[in-house]
Amino acid sequence: MVGSQSTYAGNAGKSSSGFSQNDIRLIANAVFGESRGEPYVGQIAVAAVILNRLEDKRFPNTVSGVIFQPGAFTAVADGQIYLTPNAKAKKAVMDAIDGTDPTGGCSYYFNPQTATSKWIWSRPQVKKIGKHIFCR
Repeated sequence: MVGSQSTYAGNAGKSSSGFSQNDIRLIANAVFGESRGEPYVGQIAVAAVILNRLEDKRFPNTVSGVIFQPGAFTAVADGQIYLTPNAKAKKAVMDAIDGTDPTGGCSYYFNPQTATSKWIWSRPQVKKIGKHIFCR
């Protein structure tokens, strides 16, 4: 479930949401790097995908593990992960942490105009938000 932090042990350095400020900042960096040109709901959706991966046993169970998993996010590969996120990206992360998931539980997304992986097209497509297609 999005918003659940059951994979996080302990409360040291954690906010009331269960995420550390560093985790929140890293998710915001990823959202900004991946989707700053997308509508606000699309930015929430990207944050939700990251949170959904935290709850999915196929993925690492830490924010940094999910975001820096090799090949997972273009923003990591091209360095945009290090851009300073704006207030909109930060708010999108908090909305996702608070439980908003416009993807309905998706763990993947891609831009059909730029995707180079044939594998991503094999994933069941759930919805399109902005330029991204969200998949299971």
